[in-house]
Amino acid sequence: MITFIADKNSKLVKLALNVSADLSYSALNKLLRNKDVKVNGKRVKEDVPLKVGDMVEIYYTAPKSEKYKIIYQDENITVVDKKAGYLSETVFEVLNGIQETYFIHRLDRNTAGIMIFANNRRAEKELIEGFKNRTFIKYYMAEVVGRPPKNEDIAEGYLVKNASKATVKIFDKRVDGAVKIKTGYQIINSGKETSTLKVRLYTGKTHQIRAHMAYLGCPIVGDGKYGDNDFNKSHGAKNLQLFSDSLTLNFKENDFLYYLNGKTFCRKEG
Repeated sequence: MITFIADKNSKLVKLALNVSADLSYSALNKLLRNKDVKVNGKRVKEDVPLKVGDMVEIYYTAPKSEKYKIIYQDENITVVDKKAGYLSETVFEVLNGIQETYFIHRLDRNTAGIMIFANNRRAEKELIEGFKNRTFIKYYMAEVVGRPPKNEDIAEGYLVKNASKATVKIFDKRVDGAVKIKTGYQIINSGKETSTLKVRLYTGKTHQIRAHMAYLGCPIVGDGKYGDNDFNKSHGAKNLQLFSDSLTLNFKENDFLYYLNGKTFCRKEG
């Protein structure tokens, strides 16, 4: 349990996130929805204003600090749930120190969730082909500021990468150096200030989801590069609310990894 006394007049969420580095914006809002937060002994279910001296109790147990959790492993593949704040390369180095491991794909440092590694060359070849040919289905969960223009859509655009600035920019028409992108999304729920989206990548480019959501007018909460910095600052949102939520594998009948055909790996929350 986390307890603190408000030392200034402010919103509950902003003060709570400053008290605990392990508590994320989305986790705190989930605790509020579940009425796991008390102010002066009374349960609250929304981001209420606090006054100096108010006592806050949050019924929350911080997860263990670790780079990843292994959620599936056999002689051919290893699937992990990566924690935000760590490079994909860091996870690879740890796994490769234990057994022979091959890199298949990456997640941004601040994106948590599902990653898959190969444990031998045959598995590596088929996994790389699956990602390259888009036969695998990847879904992300994202909390965004506001609400997208449609409840469900496959948004298209053109992405240009600026390597020197390590950023990308989205355009509605083709420009020099641009590649076409497709980002599917569905609104799972929507509140007063934010919405939770299920996002599917039909193309996989650097920072695609983050930049595309911002282009659509609903940047991801906690995104310091493409996001709404005023919103993030006022709500104490320091962590990117984007998660690689699930990965479904699809193989042909004569493939080496066909025994994994149709298998879905899902992120373990918390």
